[in-house]
Amino acid sequence: MQSIILASQSPRRQELIHRITDDVEVIVSEAKEILPAGIAPAEAPVYLATLKAGAVAVNHPGRVVVGADTVVILDGKLLGKPKDKDDAVQMLKALSGRVHTVVTGCCIICGGKSRAFGEKTKVEFYPLTDREIEEYIATGDPFDKAGSYGIQGKGSLFVKGIEGDFFNVMGLPVGRLNRELHDFLTADN
Repeated sequence: MQSIILASQSPRRQELIHRITDDVEVIVSEAKEILPAGIAPAEAPVYLATLKAGAVAVNHPGRVVVGADTVVILDGKLLGKPKDKDDAVQMLKALSGRVHTVVTGCCIICGGKSRAFGEKTKVEFYPLTDREIEEYIATGDPFDKAGSYGIQGKGSLFVKGIEGDFFNVMGLPVGRLNRELHDFLTADN
């Protein structure tokens, strides 16, 4: 596999991309993450991943650039990263005892070609007590994560079950991305 530029500042994505290849350079995208009005929630992370990858690819023509973005969707609404403690509490209370969908959008760009996709995973939470929520928020873990939780850390204690790719919930669907990269790089376009 050729060298990849990962257009992401996420430490989780930086860790996960190494399951695909160790030949990775991280260049954080400076793209303004602004969604167009009326975009469907499941399309939002694909749009943002494409924006991020494109902003980096423009300065690195001929290199393979991967962008990614993850959102949590509940009741047809996006739950991004919490603005503050109260926002995190509200999100976790909304997720309590319910099933939500995590969508990670990925975009691969190289040499004027691009490929983008979204991967969905359903996650069910146990009912959460106020004390559980407060203790989790006190760890500081929720503040840089969509939906106010990380499945790879203490947030895992809330998860009753998942349907789909575990790594997708962490922020990068490594199995599918590996296949998409292989197809992209070997396609005769």
